[in-house]
Amino acid sequence: MSLVDDISGKAKEVTGKVTGDQELEAKGKAQQIAGDLKDKADETKDKVGDAVNEGLDNVRDRLNGDDKDEPK
Repeated sequence: MSLVDDISGKAKEVTGKVTGDQELEAKGKAQQIAGDLKDKADETKDKVGDAVNEGLDNVRDRLNGDDKDEPK
């Protein structure tokens, strides 16, 4: 989780609980969830980028006649 979102969200959540402010507590929880979503989106972006690069490398290899999967 984004460290800033985690700390800030947790602080809001705890402050909301202590003061009885349900809206602030909910905002804190939402901020923590948003941080989780940002992290998951970054992970997904990295995985997709890696897969695309691997695919491009395979296409380049085949176009250059360097197909390692093809029997000789």
